[in-house]
Amino acid sequence: MQISFVGLIVCAGILLIGYYCRAPLIIGLIASLAFGATALMTLSSIGGSSPLIYTLFVALLVTAVATRQRILQDLGDVFGKIPPLWILCGLMVYSVVGAWLFPRLFAGQTSVFVQSTMRRGIVEASLAPVSGNITQTGYFVLGGFITIALCILLLHEDRIDALRRGFFLWCGLHAGMGLVDLIGKLAGAGDILQPIRTASYAMLTEAVEAGFWRITGANSEASAFGGISLACLAFCYVYWRKTKSRLAQALSALLLVLLLLSTSSTAYVGLAILSIPVALSILHSCLTGRIDKDEISIIALLAVAGASALAISLYDREFFAPFAQLIDSMVLNKAQSASGQERAYWNIKSLQAFVDTGGLGVGLGSSRASSWPIAVASQLGLVGGLMVATLSFMLFRGMGRLKRYVDPETNAVVSSVRASALASVVSGSLVGGSSDPGMIFFIALAVIFASRARACSKRYTTTRALPLGRPAL
Repeated sequence: MQISFVGLIVCAGILLIGYYCRAPLIIGLIASLAFGATALMTLSSIGGSSPLIYTLFVALLVTAVATRQRILQDLGDVFGKIPPLWILCGLMVYSVVGAWLFPRLFAGQTSVFVQSTMRRGIVEASLAPVSGNITQTGYFVLGGFITIALCILLLHEDRIDALRRGFFLWCGLHAGMGLVDLIGKLAGAGDILQPIRTASYAMLTEAVEAGFWRITGANSEASAFGGISLACLAFCYVYWRKTKSRLAQALSALLLVLLLLSTSSTAYVGLAILSIPVALSILHSCLTGRIDKDEISIIALLAVAGASALAISLYDREFFAPFAQLIDSMVLNKAQSASGQERAYWNIKSLQAFVDTGGLGVGLGSSRASSWPIAVASQLGLVGGLMVATLSFMLFRGMGRLKRYVDPETNAVVSSVRASALASVVSGSLVGGSSDPGMIFFIALAVIFASRARACSKRYTTTRALPLGRPAL
């Protein structure tokens, strides 16, 4: 085991900021997600895996909750008031058992794509136990523990402000490091964030596409940067629309610009998908006559951008040639590229593994796909897939009709966190290699579960209090 001193320094800085904001563990956990290539240590005993710094905050938060004096009573309370946690626990147990059992039960009966032993790429091999069964299952279980721990903290205490600060810090750090990365490359300084990239991943940080630098920020590649940018943009945009926050508006604009300049096909396709509900919302406002000035500003900005692009194109037909080449190579012809065909083959083999195992799956961490739903089917099988689908539906449902029983700020934060998690699901569905949906997914589940439970309690109290207020006959 080799400790990363850079990772420890970054963790210390985040803890100091969180302590200043009076919520070091919650804020620290969320903010640490901005450092997607900063490892805490390297574990040579399990294939050179390098846990990222957020795992330290997960361990600290779970430990802090587990050592509470009333932990058994708190656990009974949350599992009684939040029944979906039983599904989550069932999924965690199924994932652990499957990760150990299925690679041994179906060993040699199908082929999968796994990380090479020297961590120099993805190779095809017969199904067998690999280090990924330990590491990826560990990350998945940590995510489940975070959901339970946050439910305990959020169920009886108002920590919405800590969540809001944590998500804004995460978005600000991600956007800031993306901007620093871009400026450094344009200035000829290269990868100036290289010192904080201590993970053992392959770092594709100085690539150029169609003459444009690929933005990676604090991540290992442009695709990862684009996926996180989508999640951050979704949070800031929804919070801006619900609260008119100028900070959220400014971050939304900066993240949108960085996303457009990222040269990531994940970012471009994901942005197109996420633009659909935004467009439908604006259209609904127009048809019902309830359009506000922010929606008018968005429409006006798009109109000005379109007119400007048309004018520039008429003046100089070659001006947009590099941009057209970029879109052509990263989006339109991505499927025909060597990378696109390789990833499509990963998905085909993953689906074949699902069939070869009779729908049971190959075990979490046993294979590599290029789409989160396909990875879920391949690794967790039909049973695990149904449990993941149930949790995903609850995430998609959000507060529903219960939002009337929470204050506007709580509703804004919950809606924004939900939007961020859904955006991460979209990006994972495009390029996700594992069935682990990511830490934002588990955090969002906790926020929604706890907020719904508090809203149900308030609705019950309100309903019981109504007859008391009626005048006597």
